[in-house]
Amino acid sequence: MGDVAKVAGVSHQTVSRVLNNHPNVSDATKARVEEAIALLGYRRNTAARSLVTRRSRTIGVLACETAQYGPANVLLGVEQAAREAGYFVSIANLREVTRGSINDAIAHFRNQSVDGIVILVPHPHILAVLENVSVPMPMVAVGSGAGSHLTGASLNQRLGARLAVEHLVELGHRHIAHVSGPPHWIDAAERIKGWQDALAGAGLKADVLLAGDWGAASGYQAGLALVEQRHVTAAFVANDQMAMGVLRALHEAGLNVPADISIVGHDDQPESGFVLPPLTTIKQDFEELGRHGMSAILGLLEGKDRAGEDIAGPRLVIRSTTSRPGGARR
Repeated sequence: MGDVAKVAGVSHQTVSRVLNNHPNVSDATKARVEEAIALLGYRRNTAARSLVTRRSRTIGVLACETAQYGPANVLLGVEQAAREAGYFVSIANLREVTRGSINDAIAHFRNQSVDGIVILVPHPHILAVLENVSVPMPMVAVGSGAGSHLTGASLNQRLGARLAVEHLVELGHRHIAHVSGPPHWIDAAERIKGWQDALAGAGLKADVLLAGDWGAASGYQAGLALVEQRHVTAAFVANDQMAMGVLRALHEAGLNVPADISIVGHDDQPESGFVLPPLTTIKQDFEELGRHGMSAILGLLEGKDRAGEDIAGPRLVIRSTTSRPGGARR
């Protein structure tokens, strides 16, 4: 930093201000310092800096199921927000959700002296374990229904499901099935509740509930089961991957979507607008959820508790898989 200051013709403190994005530096001075940094190839010694500040500038992320669309994009949002804030991310990806694996991950983060931990929470069991674990750094839970004992950020999964089913009810459907995700997932349980809420509000029965595993293959199997439910004229499917499997099963059975049966998915994955027919679905912003989680952990590090943040609400994206019912299938 002393070399940079000498080349730029400024003080050591001014170089420090530029590196820390301090507002009280003129554009001309900032440009001179940045030019000197580029000329000298200067890089911060993060190890030395952490000894002075007692901060590692690293955030631990406890994650699982990151092959799934939602968790993968939440993680992407966390990583992007961390990078923009000048932090590194250390990821512990759980292969299985057990007390031992969670404790091992926390020990790993403690050994790395992370400043805080962001927890991606698809399973309530993670929260139950963490309630009984002593963690010396702040934690944030990211996921719907994240739990009251941790600061969190969440998407309103129940509302998204309700919007999907209310759309079908408004079209005139009275027998609406649901293909759910794995019941032990928080998101899946919340979407089941939203389906039930909307049907109860319309005075309809929630009588056809089929469980999948978020994958297209399980959606295909659920679609085969729907073919046998001849009174059903519409289905809300808990994610777009499963909805694509349902569409294939219905097509192979000779049913027309939406004339014979309407389908609504959830998540608005990039492929959803390009299947045939293009999928009506619920859009929500997983990356923004990750950004909110990172904002929450930074707030805690600054002594500000931002508990219970909700992200912008879900919205219905109407495409070509829903229409008024054409009558019960025979």
